[in-house]
Amino acid sequence: MLTRKQYELLMFIDQRLRATGISPSFDEMKDALDLKSKSGIHRLITGLEERGFIRRLAHRARALEVTRLPENLSDQPLPAPARSFSPTVIKGNFANVLVGTPVAGGAAEAVQLPLYGKIAAGTPIEALRDHTSSIDIPATMLGAGEHYALTVDGDSMIDAGIFDGDTVVIRRCDTADAGTIVVALVDELEVTLKRLRRKGASIALEPANKNYETRIFPPDRVRVQGRLVGLVRSY
Repeated sequence: MLTRKQYELLMFIDQRLRATGISPSFDEMKDALDLKSKSGIHRLITGLEERGFIRRLAHRARALEVTRLPENLSDQPLPAPARSFSPTVIKGNFANVLVGTPVAGGAAEAVQLPLYGKIAAGTPIEALRDHTSSIDIPATMLGAGEHYALTVDGDSMIDAGIFDGDTVVIRRCDTADAGTIVVALVDELEVTLKRLRRKGASIALEPANKNYETRIFPPDRVRVQGRLVGLVRSY
């Protein structure tokens, strides 16, 4: 699934290429999407490239090629901003107790956790909340605190044993030690699953795949939303 801005940018690039045969400039893309800086366009292009929607042509300035469009394009709605992942996604009383709905039956007690949308393990995306989905997790996997689950989208954490399509179990918290794999909220809008590092006063979000780069931000642009405590994989 593409974010709203990724979808808008892909459509803009595709329409410009069809009309003129020339890729739009970063300034044109920034103005078309009403963004304040070209760095946002760079992140969107990187995300589209990593998901196989566009390709940069080597040794040519402003050279982009649209390699595919979203499936069922005519039926593809733009995600509404009101449904985007927000800093208040995990709500409730964060008392030092196990939070979840116990599931009766079976050899071991299970806890039913809310299963929110996809989280990028490649480049940040807007994670959509889905209040209708849940997943049963063995109670032994969970400790104290409030937990939720997210579906991984991407391969940037494969060297940490986290693959595309896995379900990660997250304990809600707003701080984490360096080296911890966390759900990080970037710029109050996008979330990503990365290993947290600190470089002086800056925060680094480090992938576990050599094909991806570590991203470094000032501390006021990153907020920890939880830390990884477990993983569920279907075969």
